[in-house]
Amino acid sequence: MNEDIILDLLSSNILYLLGALLLVLVAVKGVKIVPQSEKYVVERFGRLHSVLGPGINFIVPFLDVARHKISILERQLPNATQDAITKDNVLVQIDTSVFYRILEPEKTVYRIRDVDGAIATTVAGIVRAEIGKMDLDEVQSNRAQLIGQIQHSVETAVDDWGIEVTRAEILDVNLDQATRDAMLQQLNAERARRAQVTEAEGQKRSVELAADAELYAAQQTAKARRIEAEAEAYATEVVAKAIAENGIEAAQYQVALKQVESLNTLGNGAGNQTILVPAHALEAFGNAFNLLKGGK
Repeated sequence: MNEDIILDLLSSNILYLLGALLLVLVAVKGVKIVPQSEKYVVERFGRLHSVLGPGINFIVPFLDVARHKISILERQLPNATQDAITKDNVLVQIDTSVFYRILEPEKTVYRIRDVDGAIATTVAGIVRAEIGKMDLDEVQSNRAQLIGQIQHSVETAVDDWGIEVTRAEILDVNLDQATRDAMLQQLNAERARRAQVTEAEGQKRSVELAADAELYAAQQTAKARRIEAEAEAYATEVVAKAIAENGIEAAQYQVALKQVESLNTLGNGAGNQTILVPAHALEAFGNAFNLLKGGK
């Protein structure tokens, strides 16, 4: 009895049930909740219709289809190694890493099939081209500049694919063993040259300092001689003035004084000495003694 009632209710309300089911299906098909890290590419009858951003979006059920779900998170390509030849014909191996993200999914979906492969191929070609413009020393010393050039070139190449290259890195620059040995010899030679230059500069500085010392000593000697000469000139001037004021007696006094000083110096010499004094010297000594006493 109960089953008959249920069947009667269902048969009488089948249209309402189908309508409710249709409404639920329309709601499910017509409402799209897109995560923050994704974008949906919507097609209508097989053609691009719109791109749905994060949040709640409404589409026409059964006509619009979210055909592609694209992640907009930043991605990293697998590390790759490219062989390149520098401007000075040195073979190097460049390890690179590239980071990118998709900004316009409609371009990425309909213009390129393998995004990672396309970017990797583009990076390899650009790296070889940029390395070929530089010498090996420039590659080693200007790595930041090289990275900037590579990133700019890659950004220009992938712009039509709706992709932004956020970062490009050169992880390592590898050389073959022969090139490494040659660079080591060059480095040792450069170190030896610098050591010789340093030693030569030290010797040069030593000679300059010695010359400055000699010049200073000569200047001081000349200064001392000039002072002595000035003192002698002053003494001469005083004697001349005394002679002019006191007559010949002042001159006799100075001569007698010098004779006494000379005899005193001879007498103070080391060892046993015998001094022969002429008769006129004794007379001069007596005259000097009288002059010292103030006599005439």
